[in-house]
Amino acid sequence: MFSTATSYKNQHYSELKRKCLEDKKLFEDPEFPVTNASLFYRKPPPGMVEWKRPREISDGPHLFVEGISSHDLNQGLLGNCWFVAACSCLALKPDLWQKVIPDWKEQEWDSKHPENYAGIFHFQFWVFGEWVDVVVDDRLPSINGELIYCHSKVKNEFWSALLEKAYAKLSGCYESLDGGNTGDAVVDFSGAVAEAINLEAEAFHKDQGRMDKLFEDLFKVYDRDGIISCSIKASPSEIEARMACGLVKGHAYSVTSVKKVRLGHGLIAYFQNETIPLIRMRNPWGKIEWNGAWSDSSAEWKKVGSMERNKLGITVEDDGEFWMEFRDWCKYFTDADVCRLINTSLLTIDKTWNEVMILGSWTKNAEPLRNRCGGCMNHKQTFLQNPQYLFEVTEEVDEVLISLQQRDMKIHRRIGQGENLTIGFAVFKVELNRKYRMHDIITQLNVQTTTYINARTVFMRAMLPKGRYMIIPSTFKPETLGEFMLRVYTNVDSGCRELTEHQPRMTCWSKLTGYPVAVSQIYVHGAEGLENQDRTGGADPYVIVSCEGSSVRSTVKADTVKPVFDTRAIFYRKKPTKPITVEVWNSNAVKDQFLGQVVLTGSVKDSTNPQRLQLRKSGRAMADEMPGSITLRIVTSTELTDM
Repeated sequence: MFSTATSYKNQHYSELKRKCLEDKKLFEDPEFPVTNASLFYRKPPPGMVEWKRPREISDGPHLFVEGISSHDLNQGLLGNCWFVAACSCLALKPDLWQKVIPDWKEQEWDSKHPENYAGIFHFQFWVFGEWVDVVVDDRLPSINGELIYCHSKVKNEFWSALLEKAYAKLSGCYESLDGGNTGDAVVDFSGAVAEAINLEAEAFHKDQGRMDKLFEDLFKVYDRDGIISCSIKASPSEIEARMACGLVKGHAYSVTSVKKVRLGHGLIAYFQNETIPLIRMRNPWGKIEWNGAWSDSSAEWKKVGSMERNKLGITVEDDGEFWMEFRDWCKYFTDADVCRLINTSLLTIDKTWNEVMILGSWTKNAEPLRNRCGGCMNHKQTFLQNPQYLFEVTEEVDEVLISLQQRDMKIHRRIGQGENLTIGFAVFKVELNRKYRMHDIITQLNVQTTTYINARTVFMRAMLPKGRYMIIPSTFKPETLGEFMLRVYTNVDSGCRELTEHQPRMTCWSKLTGYPVAVSQIYVHGAEGLENQDRTGGADPYVIVSCEGSSVRSTVKADTVKPVFDTRAIFYRKKPTKPITVEVWNSNAVKDQFLGQVVLTGSVKDSTNPQRLQLRKSGRAMADEMPGSITLRIVTSTELTDM
């Protein structure tokens, strides 16, 4: 996969390195020069900066010293604890860091062959749906011989400083990394799907059931190599302020373990099988820890046997890593970023997701039908002018994950435009046969609308019943322009696609076959009083809506004579004098049984209000009534873009 990564700035690592070795020169990156512009755009570092190569900083430099560890990193002068926390998480995942730091063995210093060193490195980041290869030279900013930004605890280890330089290059300069979101960096390291959880608003610690479910979710995410980080909200005056409990406000922590820890000693612990949910974190500073229950030297650890403690690797030192009880974590932390690595491989025993990834944009056009920046649902006149994406849930109920991500804005900070757009999306349950853009919300059901936030990513997870759905991503205000990436995950192929056509196309055959002159939307809510069909006094009904040779069929509603069909259909009608029929059938193993029908003229003059109609027989006996009634609504228009 990474041999096909796109070369950033068209710089090819292997070609540049070969040229440097041929010329016997160390690489100097013209695209990220050792100038102030690469360091800052507003606030200079506190001192005279010298750009030094690793050999000028320490003897025997290495990418890794005794492997890679989450304990390697310490934050420097930048306010980029979010990035350092993401690096700590990355260090725990060999499959990930070996993607981000490709060919790491080849990139490592070789003391036996110093002539093979060219002062060039490359790292790979997942940028807006594709892997991008970023080349850097090894000149690092220092003051008084010390690295001023991210650095390792061990003075001759440089993987974190070089990785940070590549990320700074991608973001425009080092200062562009001052302030950010850990989840965003994790996505850039992995292509994961990020979900932001507001722990403060959800108040999980006050509801045992919801808290237990959250722990199980996070346990599953961590167990499947996902990455979790957390922070505590802070006012501008409280940024990086230490609380009495040892936690730091406005500061990102990486979660380094999620465990159910067994309480008790020896055999008693195994027989009692009592566990407590704990979560372990690391402060990117490499010091200053939680001092409450389950902190390094707290009395609570006496409840845990020595074997269990050794297995957890408990150390009593101020190394920035500590454990907390999950309830305390939910209580003290206000925000968490949960990054799921979505498995789309068929060659696995774990759950496999079907992924659809689409790039889109909010663009402006004076013609309403062509405008694609309509703003959120508050703007009823323009909301449906946004891009629209249709997908199908083909199972009875399916878990659906939807991620809307905008382009990263950090690179624009140096020109004062680095703020994220305020974005979100709405999901509608629409007609089972919809193929064209939606122009009016008539009976379509708004299943869920996300909160609109100025975050890079907005995420939704929902259990949706079988049917056809529409995703409408938008900015909060109309006429706000931008690019986005939409990712939809379902259990089986959802056929997710953008709708671009407004109505059926006029073709060269239209004069012969006819072209629609009216459009009708039918919503069948349900039925009542149906005839019992089995010994238990119920039925297994479904409904079929038909018009001019086309039909839509609902799912079967088991064991009921009062079904709720919640079924929608839309028909573009060439012969509007032909009626629309709504039939109710009972599902049987041998032969389905007709339970009655209603016939609708679908005229523009007909009432558009909900109607309850008596079921009748078909054919010549259609004047005769059958048991039960059906509730529906029908709307017809001669303007094909009305609905």
